[in-house]
Amino acid sequence: MDRRSFVKATSALSLSATLPAFAQTSVAAARVFNPQSGDWRSFEIVHRVELLKPMGATKVWIPIPVVEDGYQRNLTTKWTLSSGTAERVLDPKYNVAFLAVDIDGKEGRPVIEMTTQLQTQSRSVDWSKRGESAISAADAAKWTAATASMPTDGIVLQKAQEATKGKTTEIDKIRALYDWTIANTYRRVETAGCGVGDVKAALETADFGGKCADINAIFVAMARSLGIPARDVYGVRIAPSVFGYKELGAGSSNITKAQHCRAEVFLAGYGWVPMDPADVTKVQRLETADWVKTTQHPVVGPVNKALFGAWEGNWMAYNTSHDVVLPGAKGPKLPFLMYPQAETSDGRLDPYDPDNFKYTITTKEIKA
Repeated sequence: MDRRSFVKATSALSLSATLPAFAQTSVAAARVFNPQSGDWRSFEIVHRVELLKPMGATKVWIPIPVVEDGYQRNLTTKWTLSSGTAERVLDPKYNVAFLAVDIDGKEGRPVIEMTTQLQTQSRSVDWSKRGESAISAADAAKWTAATASMPTDGIVLQKAQEATKGKTTEIDKIRALYDWTIANTYRRVETAGCGVGDVKAALETADFGGKCADINAIFVAMARSLGIPARDVYGVRIAPSVFGYKELGAGSSNITKAQHCRAEVFLAGYGWVPMDPADVTKVQRLETADWVKTTQHPVVGPVNKALFGAWEGNWMAYNTSHDVVLPGAKGPKLPFLMYPQAETSDGRLDPYDPDNFKYTITTKEIKA
């Protein structure tokens, strides 16, 4: 069965009634997903890089969290090196920071360890309370601009206009784009890392499979094309979900492969509003007994509703970066930064292969 037929078939069924007994238990246990602002939680996250083959002059870049917007407080970031030198570098355009490390390659297996302590909380928009939040002209221009992988004209604008036809308010347009993204994209499990976020290629080929950096980038680019400020926020899951959704939290203290990007849109009167259509598609694919594309499923429905305006505070935000130039790098710029990066004299290492580009990221909750 092809994907379109599959989507139609699954959308037409009341899947909760047809699930086997083991899945019915899962459904009953996972019907609530309602992140709300509340108590702050404190965490310690350790990035450890061990270079197996330095190969001459070697550079390493590790993202440092810089986002602070009412849901995250960055406390301290410290590091130790077995050799080489390191400094904190800030790219002011997108406010992206990283630990930039230079290693001369003389040590056989140099080790870098960076420890960050921070606090997080969930966030949720009260749609009944519209305030006076406004965005400056400069910030509006910044967050509606095209990037190398997220154009805002051509097919991106065309699809955004089609998706929002008949909608007049910004909120209604964003709701339409959110629904369109979830209805048309899907999580492709075999995609490396979080994907690459090439919006133009996805829309031109109608290949809407991918992961969070692909799916949320489509949503963000379409919003920008309509003149609505939007951005991806790149980070990593640092704790399990308290709502019982395994895929929406860290599975263990080892979060080396738990990277996840979320999205925000700026709506007048509400400020920056959290969104995450990519996580809805993740729940559709991985939290149900079968791949469920309908948003009416009892496991998917609460997530679909909540993630239009809320985030759970079990995630650390690094930055809102695009088109990142790594200082001193010989390789190309990056579409975004949420993975450690390294270059040796042989070239750029694969950040999606932490077993060979040897790094680990671990997390633990601590007392404030």
